[in-house]
Amino acid sequence: MKRPTINRLRFLGALSIAALLSACAPDKQTDANKKEETGINTEQTKSTAQAPPLIDRQLLFGNPSRFQGRLSPDGKMMSFRAPLNGVMNLWVAPAGDIDSAKPVTRDTGRGIPSHFWALDSRHLLYIRDRDGDENWHLYAVDLDNNKITDLSPFDGVQAQMVAQSETHPGTVIVGMNDRDPRWHDLYKVDLKTAGRELLQENDGFAQFFLDHDLKLRLATESTPSGGYRVYEFADDDWLEVFEVDFEDALTTHILGFDGDNTGFYMLDSRGRDKAALVHYALDSGHKVVIAESNKADIANVLMHPRRHLPIAYAINFETNAWIPLDGAYTEDLATLEKQVRGDFNILGSTLDASQWVLYTDSAAAAPRYQVFDTRDNTLSTLFTTHPKLATLPLAKMYPLVLSARDGRDLVSYLTLPADLDQGGSLAAPIPMVLLVHGGPWGRDSFGFDPEAQWLANRGYAVLQVNFRASTGFGKGFVNAGNGEWAGAMHNDLVDAVDWAIAEGIASPDEVAIMGASYGGYATLVGLTFTPEKFACGVDVVGPSSLNTLISSIPPYWESFRSTLHAAVGNPDTEEGRKLLTERSPLHRADKIVRPLLIGQGANDPRVKQAESDQIVAAMKAREIPVTYILYPDEGHGFQKPENRLSFFAAAEAFLSDCLGGRYQPFGDDLKGSSVQVVHGATFIPGLQRALMNSKILATNTVEDTDE
Repeated sequence: MKRPTINRLRFLGALSIAALLSACAPDKQTDANKKEETGINTEQTKSTAQAPPLIDRQLLFGNPSRFQGRLSPDGKMMSFRAPLNGVMNLWVAPAGDIDSAKPVTRDTGRGIPSHFWALDSRHLLYIRDRDGDENWHLYAVDLDNNKITDLSPFDGVQAQMVAQSETHPGTVIVGMNDRDPRWHDLYKVDLKTAGRELLQENDGFAQFFLDHDLKLRLATESTPSGGYRVYEFADDDWLEVFEVDFEDALTTHILGFDGDNTGFYMLDSRGRDKAALVHYALDSGHKVVIAESNKADIANVLMHPRRHLPIAYAINFETNAWIPLDGAYTEDLATLEKQVRGDFNILGSTLDASQWVLYTDSAAAAPRYQVFDTRDNTLSTLFTTHPKLATLPLAKMYPLVLSARDGRDLVSYLTLPADLDQGGSLAAPIPMVLLVHGGPWGRDSFGFDPEAQWLANRGYAVLQVNFRASTGFGKGFVNAGNGEWAGAMHNDLVDAVDWAIAEGIASPDEVAIMGASYGGYATLVGLTFTPEKFACGVDVVGPSSLNTLISSIPPYWESFRSTLHAAVGNPDTEEGRKLLTERSPLHRADKIVRPLLIGQGANDPRVKQAESDQIVAAMKAREIPVTYILYPDEGHGFQKPENRLSFFAAAEAFLSDCLGGRYQPFGDDLKGSSVQVVHGATFIPGLQRALMNSKILATNTVEDTDE
């Protein structure tokens, strides 16, 4: 999930609603006009006189120059996403010759979010939905003629890429839920014609696994307790292999088959706290632990694409570290680590494992996509994602481990304004923004973060906390969040804020909370369960009611329903319904005494528009100020750069009014956006004026062409 901001109004005693509204209206607007001209909060002029120049929002939230670098499996070609007429499209070039790159797609809507290569090195595959509805279609680009084929040409259907094999070129295995929206049937699909052949009709399996000959071998099925069972397809029947209990369900996953298709690799937390890399032999049921750590779960595994053996694995506690498994690559990894600046992740390799594609990141510089050649141990750069940031004063990120009130370690990250940073500390407290990650089954990691850089450049300390239920730190840490939405999970965030105040990082009355998805929910919790703790909050696509959230999950989440009930609350029981109601910010909307900004995508299938509508309605009914921004062509988060820019422009003005930080004028940042301010434009300085000065038209996605 993600992040956002608002104005520090205090509701004191019997303060009248008229006085409350006036605090955001005419007088505020006069000061906002000064800000619009100068780009600086006039109350902060003295403290910001020596601050570095404002980094233009366009450089952080607009399209990157290039992104998502890939090598073809044979190593001869490279691909990446880059703007074409302002929209992220796919480009291809001979490996190492980026200047000759040409676009192979011409999307004119929200852009292409993700792509990968077919193992035949002739086809490029990508996914795309319609205006954020997450009904992903899978497309193939034939690089011989640049013809684009929709491999799942059915309206309202979600496609899932399941498998491919080097020994079956021109074929992919795809799941599609056109027969029953809850379950994805399994099809063999031809890359050229999109012709499909049914392999398995699905009436309850969550996942399928095929071996390297594309034979269907394994499937998983959810259990009522929230765990799952693994089945093997043998003798024309599904036979149970083993069961994974609920406590291991989020930390135990099958990775894929071994080289001779007789067993498989998995990340397995059963019988231990941290997920280990394990090999499971199907004939005997024998398990061998290949690698494990007492610090964190194994985060990633680099497999040899042809031999199907693990080459190395990664552990990500505070930062990412790679450890070799295959002795032939030990020296390669050691040499690579000496050459890389900052953290790195190995995204994949060519089929012969001779070239590895890396994402390298020092947090205080734009990330790079690089290629490490194991044949001569050379490291070359494909491209830098944001080259215009190279000369700008980016802030450092500091990993740290905080203690929750019950003693649990909370791996966190602190980013400070470059001009005030004294090696991770400050001479005096400053305003702070608590950025809360989504999921909640995800995590914050060390690395370049556009939002953290943006906020630090505007004069704020930025704290990101891996609260309990975050993944990567063992099943005990994940399961400590069960039943603790708005409970211990929120306490972890409060404890982190208290640490920042005690350390002289944050001013007690100048801390904002913002986030998206679960982070948006955490923002609403912060303003309703601890209403005096935060000066303001920014919520993007955050659920306001856990009851309606769970009752409206997409049909294709059916296999995850029991896990969701076990982790959050079960609406089928009286106790569960009571818990969900008690932990829903909607039912505490009358407690809000701080400004709130809400951003929502109208097509969000996970956190539906109703989640934002209903809390805004509750606040309006109680005459509590709130600003509500809606995007009719977005889903779970904002993908279009025009929409991102418009929202972060509003959030920046909101935060400046709330915390007193620096503020870049709106300028043209609403241009081309579909932004709709449903309520409360006057509560954000400069927003109403920017809307009046811009021609705001709702945009719709234009379909792909095969040109």
